[in-house]
Amino acid sequence: MANEKQEWCGWRMAAERALYGTDGFFRRTEGPGGTGGPAGHFRTSVHASPLYARAVAELLGRVDEALGRPAELALVDMGAGRGELLTGVLGLAPGLPHGLGARLRPYAVERAPRPTGLDGRIDWLDTPPSGLTGLLFANEWLDNVPVDVAETDADGVPRQVQVDIAAGDGTERLGAEVTGEDADWLARWWPLAGAEPGLRAEIGHSRDTAWAHAVRSLRAGLAVAVDYAHERATRPPFGTLTGFRDGREVRPVPDGSCDLTAHVAMDACAAAGPVDAAPALLTQRDALRALGLDARRPPLALASSDPAGYVRALSAAGEAAELTDPTGLGAFTWLLQPVGAACEGLRRL
Repeated sequence: MANEKQEWCGWRMAAERALYGTDGFFRRTEGPGGTGGPAGHFRTSVHASPLYARAVAELLGRVDEALGRPAELALVDMGAGRGELLTGVLGLAPGLPHGLGARLRPYAVERAPRPTGLDGRIDWLDTPPSGLTGLLFANEWLDNVPVDVAETDADGVPRQVQVDIAAGDGTERLGAEVTGEDADWLARWWPLAGAEPGLRAEIGHSRDTAWAHAVRSLRAGLAVAVDYAHERATRPPFGTLTGFRDGREVRPVPDGSCDLTAHVAMDACAAAGPVDAAPALLTQRDALRALGLDARRPPLALASSDPAGYVRALSAAGEAAELTDPTGLGAFTWLLQPVGAACEGLRRL
């Protein structure tokens, strides 16, 4: 007998509900073991080391300098989680040059409720405010913007992958042929038509739109997206949709119990943004090195002259090494999109 509880829909709709619905994954206030929300399930660069916040603060200072040190400088954290990055940058505020700490206006953009005890200086919003001047930083935000999935059938025709949201186990089937805007996006950015059966793609135009909207919120400054990513020449043949629960990769099931994520077609996002100056793509390894992170071991002589200083420097070098590891976090892609001529040079950091 057929399962009477079957309810089929595309992955974009299923993930939207599972991640951001009333009891969605990103709206939960408790993570595993009583940890603070979704951060208990995965670890980003922000959680890996306070050096990441220090690098963002360095970039913020460069934006401030390029813009001529305005009376107010915004720092917009897209997909802010529980405000960890902004909290880290605000902790550095007293030492920021040219009185930037006093001029800084931090905004957290997140669809979850404001965390209890968050620094009162942080504005908590569900969409980015418009007309700002400063730095918009989106660390692992775009990979959680839901996308539909396509798969080629036995005739090489791309069809929408549907998931049974009633079954609770991630069961899939092939639905209708991909048409319209979805088909146009695939043809340009991730061609599947005529391919062998079973190849998959994540249809990224929803991310392109989200990124373009975020960039347009800036009147002047720099927009940065950091994420797992790929480009047209190196698309993964079977897609990247997956889940994370309790720090482990799991089968993607749209029931709110796990993170649902897929790597980002970052070249498509770059092309979608409003271009005042050409965007740039670089690895996190190169970006963080350009912002001053040094993974080299301190000189052994320091161990004799300043043992405590040597231990601190060695610890910092280890943290920097993790953030810049070319086989790990260092392989993330940074998309740099200047807004306005003043920040054009920042695409090269």
